[in-house]
Amino acid sequence: MSQFKQTVALKDVKCFARHGYYPEEQLIGNQFVIDLETEFIPWGFDDELAQTVNYEDLNTIIQDEMKNTQKLLETVLNNIISRVIKLYPFVETVKVSVKKLNPPMPGQVGHSLVRLSYQSSK
Repeated sequence: MSQFKQTVALKDVKCFARHGYYPEEQLIGNQFVIDLETEFIPWGFDDELAQTVNYEDLNTIIQDEMKNTQKLLETVLNNIISRVIKLYPFVETVKVSVKKLNPPMPGQVGHSLVRLSYQSSK
């Protein structure tokens, strides 16, 4: 039997935040770019927001968690995923990545990247 799978995502969400392991990173801050993607089996297609993931909610989660300074980007991503699956328990997959633009290290580094994925066991 065929089945639809739906993706709702936000790409290239730009934020200024103060995440970083070193105190100077938390003091100075940096620019970050976040991608967040959800996948699930849709309940139907009758034009109701309640039957999907609202990407405005996804943006709110991203913005909130980026304001909450953490040492590790892994912690930020875990917090984002936890909030998404709490708000939308029907999602099967959540993928989130964050790029830190111009990380403070020697040489010319365009960005660092951390990615975390969740897969439902349902």
